[in-house]
Amino acid sequence: MLDSSLLPLEGTGIRLRLLAGRDAQAFAEGTKDVAVRQYGHLPEPTYTPESVRAMVRDEAVPGLARGDLAVLTIADVPTDNFCGSLVLFDVTDDHAEVGFWLHPAHRGTGRTTEALDLAASFVRRSGLSQLTARTVPANTASRHILTRAGFTLVERSADRAPSGDTTTLLHYRYDITGDAAARST
Repeated sequence: MLDSSLLPLEGTGIRLRLLAGRDAQAFAEGTKDVAVRQYGHLPEPTYTPESVRAMVRDEAVPGLARGDLAVLTIADVPTDNFCGSLVLFDVTDDHAEVGFWLHPAHRGTGRTTEALDLAASFVRRSGLSQLTARTVPANTASRHILTRAGFTLVERSADRAPSGDTTTLLHYRYDITGDAAARST
């Protein structure tokens, strides 16, 4: 299970912290982006600031308290402003899956790779040994980011995305116990 006492985690440019009500407007705006809509496979068809605040209250806070879900904000270190979302889900005693998206205003900054490094540290320090991710073949940006962050492509299959849609997905794995995770402590 995830250890909420380890949050927030801070790198050189970003901070990973629990999604908060103050992030609701930027989160909702970001989910309207064409790329997020196309590749994010978000669980809800639309998000409003009100629905994001409800998600924080009803899902994010209880999920992190239970240790089986972490709906996190990728925040800018100097301002603590929302830059994107990183979610750890399907958490077991030794495994978690990660999903992520960056607000269009913050793409191309290296923030996602740094967020994945911090997520790997969080998962490892919580006692888990494996982090996985899935993306569609056409999402070349996510494929590049996952590879750059140390994930290895392990499988291609038809599978159910978080949105509930069945689609062809590329499955990636990150060995938390390996040398790559040690650099992010």
